[in-house]
Amino acid sequence: MILVTGATGTIGRHVVRLLADRGLPFRAMSRHEQPGGVRADFADPASLARAVAGVDTVFLLTAPPAPTADHDVALVAAARAAGVRKIVKLSAVGTGERFAGATVGAWHLAAEEAVTASGLAWTVLRPSGFASNLLWHRAALRAGEPLPNLAGDARQAVIDPRDVAAVAVAALTDDAHDGRRYDLTGPELLTFADQAAVLERVLERPVAVTDLDALDRLPPGTATDVGWARAGGAAYLTEHVPRVLGRPAGTFEQWARDHREAFTAVP
Repeated sequence: MILVTGATGTIGRHVVRLLADRGLPFRAMSRHEQPGGVRADFADPASLARAVAGVDTVFLLTAPPAPTADHDVALVAAARAAGVRKIVKLSAVGTGERFAGATVGAWHLAAEEAVTASGLAWTVLRPSGFASNLLWHRAALRAGEPLPNLAGDARQAVIDPRDVAAVAVAALTDDAHDGRRYDLTGPELLTFADQAAVLERVLERPVAVTDLDALDRLPPGTATDVGWARAGGAAYLTEHVPRVLGRPAGTFEQWARDHREAFTAVP
């Protein structure tokens, strides 16, 4: 039995779909009632105990409203008490790097440490920026407004969330990935303006970009992470996706073409 946390989110829903397609037993966890799922809250130990009961492996994805490792720590404690065997943790690119005297992804690092020190088998996934982050700007696109760019001219290897989910499922179902940390990237380095240019081709309409320099108004942890990326920290490629999946990582353009209707549909 595999427990999928964050089962309705960007990555979790793809993990659920892949497990279902393979006929594998899983339990989808979310804070709200879902058909065939389990309702649990990271701040409610009793609900976590119910969620992990009888579970062998956990896909651990947390997205707290403010950066904190508390949710991960709570799930790890519940998993250990329930006899869970393995955790696959979704972290983020750059976790543990130093920038401007601070730690990039500090809360992710604390969560990773809780997982790796748990005594359970583990795999840590550190994906680059998701292609789907462009969906945050659908309203601006529909209104013909420029897309806000916090990344400056920095490049990053934007990754298709479906590839992240596929690697997660591989790690959940194959012990060959135990004890590994994978930096997951797409196949090419793109600036934010490059992504906008791809959207122009796909949507067949102008897509403008406006640069923002508002790091001082971001929360401290977020400002460190964004500053690191703006300084080029995320401008690298890895072969982890093709090595795990046996095929090339998907391009941003292919993702955009597959999701064209999401940008054009009337809300």
